[in-house]
Amino acid sequence: MSSLTLTLQITPNARRSEVVGWMGDRLKVKIKSPAVEGKANAELLRFLGELFEVRASAVTLLRGETARLKVVRIDGVEENEKEQRLIFLEKTKKQH
Repeated sequence: MSSLTLTLQITPNARRSEVVGWMGDRLKVKIKSPAVEGKANAELLRFLGELFEVRASAVTLLRGETARLKVVRIDGVEENEKEQRLIFLEKTKKQH
């Protein structure tokens, strides 16, 4: 198993949690929870776990606990899955 590290630009308190697309080297993600008492961070970890099909506990917030710019590590992503997920996210970039 390997891990994937992503830099994210987060928008909290959105209608739903979703990937918006790429902003340069950052992935823009909207999170439905408000940025209050760690709720947005918890929702972010849950959402990324669902997106990458890993447990939320396999997603670690490395930097940006109180900022909108965050760095996360996602453990348990097989090398071939990592490439497929990044291709999917790259297609998202081209659509927005």
